[in-house]
Amino acid sequence: MSRALLTETERERIAGNSEDEQRRYEAVSRARRRIREELPEDIELLEEHHPTLYDELKSVVCDSREK
Repeated sequence: MSRALLTETERERIAGNSEDEQRRYEAVSRARRRIREELPEDIELLEEHHPTLYDELKSVVCDSREK
């Protein structure tokens, strides 16, 4: 299975399953960079070139939080 936003290791570190606070900080930093720098480009590309996938993404990210 491939990753979406976080690797399995990053998930574990962010969840606090690591004793190494520096590694946790690094995982958070990498996720923050992906959210701020890479995700907006992907969203824009999907919105323009594949609206169906864009709607699916929006549904997962936005609609699932409203429940």
